[in-house]
Amino acid sequence: MSDLPGDLLYTKDHEWLRREDDGSVTIGITDHAQAALGDLVYVELPEVELDVSEGGEMAVVESVKAASDVYAPISGNIVAINESLADEPETINSDPYGDGWIVRLTPSESIDESALMSPDAYQEFCDELDD
Repeated sequence: MSDLPGDLLYTKDHEWLRREDDGSVTIGITDHAQAALGDLVYVELPEVELDVSEGGEMAVVESVKAASDVYAPISGNIVAINESLADEPETINSDPYGDGWIVRLTPSESIDESALMSPDAYQEFCDELDD
C-alpha cells in the first residue's frame, strides 16, 4: 500500500476526508479501496446541493470487477463534485488522494473525529484485513 497522507482522516468503509481552509470537507476513496476494486470505468456522482446523512450512500464507483457504494462519512450538504471523473474515472486509480477526489461538502455539524481513523490506525485496519 502507498504511504497514507498524514492530513487525512479515514473510515472503515475506505473513504478519506480532508478538512479545507474554507470549512468544507473533501472526500474520496482510499488507495486500498481503489486497488481492491481494480480499474474504475464509471463514477455516479451525486447532485450539488444534495444533503447527505452520515452512513448514507453518496456516490457509486464501478470497476471491471464490481460496483461499490461510496458512503458519506459525515452529514452535510454537497457543495462540489469532481465532474472530471465522469470522463476519466480512472483518475481515482492513479491519484486517489489528489485529483481523484469525489465530493466536497459543508458539514452540517462538528465532525466527531473519534468515529474516524488516523493514518496509522487506518494502516493497522488495512493490515488486519489483508492478513
